[in-house]
Amino acid sequence: MNPLFRKIAALTAPAAAALMLFAAVASAHVTVSPAESSTGAWETYTLKVPSEKDIATVQVDLRIPEGAEFKQYEPAPGWDVTVEGNKVSWTASGEGILAGQFQRFYFTAKNPDTAGDIAWNAYQHYADGSVVQWSGEEGSEAPHSVTSIVQASGGDSHSHGSMDMSDGGSMTMDEHQAIMEEEGNNSGTSPMIYIALGISLLSFLLAAIALLRGKKE
Repeated sequence: MNPLFRKIAALTAPAAAALMLFAAVASAHVTVSPAESSTGAWETYTLKVPSEKDIATVQVDLRIPEGAEFKQYEPAPGWDVTVEGNKVSWTASGEGILAGQFQRFYFTAKNPDTAGDIAWNAYQHYADGSVVQWSGEEGSEAPHSVTSIVQASGGDSHSHGSMDMSDGGSMTMDEHQAIMEEEGNNSGTSPMIYIALGISLLSFLLAAIALLRGKKE
């Protein structure tokens, strides 16, 4: 390899590594989807929990927003579920969510009858006793998820990706797929990642310019 390129690579490698680490942390949030539903709907929500640390996540507590009503949950192997008022807890009966893994939990809630935003505060418990509170506003280090509840049209009480589970029915594979697609569409990239990318590119250019000038001198 050309010595000049080796020097450039050596100078920019730390910036690239920092960027990848930042992007991984910025995207590893506890989220609730979908990001939009309709008033009065029985919506099947997806709680996605990634384990950010090198230790397992062993419990997740979710607060049901005011105006919404928790209805049912889909059992998840290796997890026990308890409901106390507006608090729903998933507690691991086994190893939990290990480092580098994530877990999806499905539940149904009845949306508020009035339009507006509802916030999902979540509390992630790790095996060492530490707790990450996902209850901050958008742009904070630990933001909560927000679902926009819009006025139902034509008296429709069910939104896309939802189903009425009041009869004890179970979710089909097609509904699972619809939820995951909805989640993917709503998992936009944080603007901070683009800022970090810009800083890394600027560092690369400055390092290259400095090396070229030094070579000429």
